[in-house]
Amino acid sequence: MNAVRFSAFGEADVLRYEDAPVPEIGPGEVLIKLKAAALNHLDLWVRKGERERNIPLPHIPGSDGAGFVAEIGAGVDTVKPGDSVAIYPGISCNECEYCRAGKENLCRKYAVLGTLTDGTYAEFVKIPARCAVPFPPVLKFTEAASVPAVFLTAWHMLCTLAQMREGDIVLVHGAGSGVGSAAIQIAKAFGARVITTAGSKEKLAKAKALGADDLINYNEQDFAEEVKKLTAKRGVDIVFEHIGGEVFQKSLPIVRKGGRIVTCGATAEYAVTTDLRYVYFREVAVLGSFMGTRAELEAAFAFFEQGKLHPVVDSVFPLAQAADAQRKLESRTNFGKIVLSI
Repeated sequence: MNAVRFSAFGEADVLRYEDAPVPEIGPGEVLIKLKAAALNHLDLWVRKGERERNIPLPHIPGSDGAGFVAEIGAGVDTVKPGDSVAIYPGISCNECEYCRAGKENLCRKYAVLGTLTDGTYAEFVKIPARCAVPFPPVLKFTEAASVPAVFLTAWHMLCTLAQMREGDIVLVHGAGSGVGSAAIQIAKAFGARVITTAGSKEKLAKAKALGADDLINYNEQDFAEEVKKLTAKRGVDIVFEHIGGEVFQKSLPIVRKGGRIVTCGATAEYAVTTDLRYVYFREVAVLGSFMGTRAELEAAFAFFEQGKLHPVVDSVFPLAQAADAQRKLESRTNFGKIVLSI
């Protein structure tokens, strides 16, 4: 099969478009013939060896994808060959207390597809059958591939952890990112007022089209001061954060009393220095978020079927140009998801 792999950690030029063996499935697994795969920042960290260096090389990256079920293993009765599916990218043991409670993202053995196992930058990928999720027919394969990681994460952050309610004021950082553009839509679908940040007028205009109410250009304005003005110093109910460093530090003081700040990553800086008085005097909840559950992905897909959510695809590259696609992701010029067509 055609695949994009790397045999050494490094920059985008380590990615090679080459022939690789078709995965062999076992009991409880399915083989997916991929039609599209979407990029995530995780792909960059995996390629550089920043998240995990125990990866068997050569390695096929990629967590998001959509395609047809090509083959099913013994004991699989949830899908059949020919079914159109998207991939829930979390692999868990399906046996521990967290998995039994429907919180598989907390499983001690939880791993994201494309990190320690070969991923979706290929014609075929093998996954546990429970990770094959039917998607609404209103979505094309390139659109369905763009949904799982970012909409799953944003749904888990806002709906499950932050318990967002109608009328909440939500600050969404990084409107142009996949997870940011997902968060804007989910927040609006639940009746929140959305304040969002981006680094250009073009990205802010696209955020406005997604439903954002108030726009802040962080290259021209101090977002914390602008939020104070926009909320008459009340602050926001929820900060949706995934950048880290100074952005996290400046966000904490603008959360209202009893509010929440929820974070799923640190694309800029892991280390944070903060004043804990903003946490305990204001009774602010600081919530960490990691991926989400299959049930949450199914709930998000239902909103797509109802027309309440829409995929945001920035651009589509052929699989052979995966290195160029990753370079575009690193440049941060995209708005929404970058997708590989397979």
